[in-house]
Amino acid sequence: MKTSVIGYPRIGSLRELKFASEEYFRKEIGAEELLQTAAELRKQHWNSQKKAGIDFISSNDFSFYDMVLDTAVLLGIVPKRYQELKLSGLDTYFALARGYQGESGDVKALAMKKWFNTNYHYIVPELEDDTEISLSGTKPWDEYEEAKALGIETKPVIIGAYTILKLTRYTGKKTAGDFVDDIVTVYQDIVKKCKKDQIAWVQFDEPALVQDMSLEDIALFHRIYDKILADKGNCKILLQTYFGDVRDIYQELIRMPFDGIGLDFLEGKETGHLIGRYGFPQEKVLFAGLVNGKNIWKNHYEKTLSVLKELKDKEIQMVLSTSCSLLHVPYTLQYEEKLSGEYKAYFAFAQEKLLELKELSELADQTSCQDNPAYQKNRRLFAGDRNCQKQEVTERLSKVTDQDYTRLPKRSERQALQKKVLGLPEFPTTTIGSFPQTKDVKANRSAFRRGEITREEYVAFNQKKIAECVKWQEEIGLDVLVHGEYERNDMVEYFGEALGGFLFTEKAWVQSYGTRCVKPPIIWGDVYREKPITVEWSVYAQSQTEKIMKGMLTGPVTILNWSFPREDISIKESISQIALAIRDEVLDLEKSGIKMIQIDEAALREKLPLRKSDWYTEYLDFAIPAFRLTHSGVKPETQIHTHMCYSEFTDIIPAIDDMDADVITFEASRSDLQILDALRENHFETEVGPGVYDIHSPRVPSVEEMVRALERMLTKISPEKLWVNPDCGLKTRGVPETDASLRNMVAAAKEIRQK
Repeated sequence: MKTSVIGYPRIGSLRELKFASEEYFRKEIGAEELLQTAAELRKQHWNSQKKAGIDFISSNDFSFYDMVLDTAVLLGIVPKRYQELKLSGLDTYFALARGYQGESGDVKALAMKKWFNTNYHYIVPELEDDTEISLSGTKPWDEYEEAKALGIETKPVIIGAYTILKLTRYTGKKTAGDFVDDIVTVYQDIVKKCKKDQIAWVQFDEPALVQDMSLEDIALFHRIYDKILADKGNCKILLQTYFGDVRDIYQELIRMPFDGIGLDFLEGKETGHLIGRYGFPQEKVLFAGLVNGKNIWKNHYEKTLSVLKELKDKEIQMVLSTSCSLLHVPYTLQYEEKLSGEYKAYFAFAQEKLLELKELSELADQTSCQDNPAYQKNRRLFAGDRNCQKQEVTERLSKVTDQDYTRLPKRSERQALQKKVLGLPEFPTTTIGSFPQTKDVKANRSAFRRGEITREEYVAFNQKKIAECVKWQEEIGLDVLVHGEYERNDMVEYFGEALGGFLFTEKAWVQSYGTRCVKPPIIWGDVYREKPITVEWSVYAQSQTEKIMKGMLTGPVTILNWSFPREDISIKESISQIALAIRDEVLDLEKSGIKMIQIDEAALREKLPLRKSDWYTEYLDFAIPAFRLTHSGVKPETQIHTHMCYSEFTDIIPAIDDMDADVITFEASRSDLQILDALRENHFETEVGPGVYDIHSPRVPSVEEMVRALERMLTKISPEKLWVNPDCGLKTRGVPETDASLRNMVAAAKEIRQK
């Protein structure tokens, strides 16, 4: 049985791409050096897959920032404001992703959103009415030839035309339908060029097919692909889907002249039923996604082989595949020296998943697996006991009642009381939590981890930074302060390290967006809090000021969604366990005199099912109550904040309001404040701070720019409900740009008050 990998991590085993890109941004290296690093990484990634015996290796899955952005640039979808900068091709690309402020002009970055139900972020293409879509690059063929020169045959990967049209933002009067003919022509040109270059297979990724599809959507898909497939000749086309099943269009797909169809058997809960009910054409190849591309637990060979046997019995031509791109898991277990062998035995990162694919393909070809050493080893692993349950956690969860999910009195009464007690001005200014993590901050944390300094020295350094941060915020003129989070490496990893039930890695980095990488904790067992986590830092910070100091926590849904979850219990049970642990921290902060507590739920939408019919039954009905469980025990005058970013929230606004927070801050600046209409239409009760500027770009917004944003907000949000804040934490920004941006933000708030 042959094997396929949908896509591979591109950051490198030790984040080489991140560091090279950031050196380029700082002008420490030139474009030639950056391109050379990229070429070396691609070579390593292809050779790793070839060495593992993978048959269908992807090319063009490498990106300096994001594959959707790559595809938009390939199609010539570059708004005029970026073209007018007259930058090089590479710098125009980065301007689209990061914004640009310099001699050539001043532009914001394009909007950024979560990639379906993952923690990866994609750049949202923007189509203007007069944009001419045309083939505007050679990246897929350049990288194919690059691999071929190494003796490696690959299948170029390109985001499909339907998904691109669905993800694109249309800034004029035209809609997706108006651009179909142009985009079809470009994809026909792509296929022609693949044919000319004698490329055997090309992979079109169409994850948008796993979402709800109307009859109009199905007609749109036909309108696109009936023409693209009409003259494909000897170039075989693989339609690749992932993150769910294609129930709305499956019967259409199997009748269309695709040569291969990639289906997800893990998140696609209907995939097996669809094949059982409607069959699968013998002349096509089924790329069966059975090795998990989103989680790090080892594949259960017995279960996977039983699915493969059922498919083989139906005489289906098959290729064993990952369920999605391996972009979403760490690169390799090779550098994990501190994790014991007992733990590592259960995990498979990207490189290890290549071995799983190979072993499974060999086992699938055998009449009997019983005597195979790899099979027996895997079977013993899954038959064993991980010893990961904690009786006290189970008992506590069983005692939670309906009252524990309800905060009293009702929100309107609390908000009136809080305005009296807190005494804040109109349009209060604050930040989302973190302040720039400078080199000395990271060095202090690293030295403490390595045992080179004592805890007393570590604490003294952080207290000095907190005191400086408090003074800095007071000088800027912010109304509600934060302690800066100098003790935290990552908003989830930090809490995971302080909670029971988590495991941590040294080098298991995963790309979140661009050069931003995270190291998700692993939820190994039942989760509980052993002792207070943040109280010491928040109390010290409050002692440095007369102003209100926000306590800063990460919420249970985000902690779970930004970790690698267990597969032996439900998501609901895991989130509920974490909620009880965070509830303990909330109550301890309140007891210690902290009057305002922010419980971030940046990733609320991440595990929201991609089909609306499943939203409540499979997620929101327990995720929203879990958040309420964290704060329902506080006094009415304690103000609860939350924060959300870089997802499409407009369609779940009622559920967000039902979280019963007092104040919520949203990312809004990069998405052009589109959320405002949804807030007004849904009579949003929570006080709200839509971000007035984008922190993921180094540009400094002017006072006038932020005044215009606030004036626009006030057309949709009543003055007594509006807060003024950046759109996310400031950890990744430099000190000078942070200072300038926040001073401009405070000046904008003062101008709005005067008006």
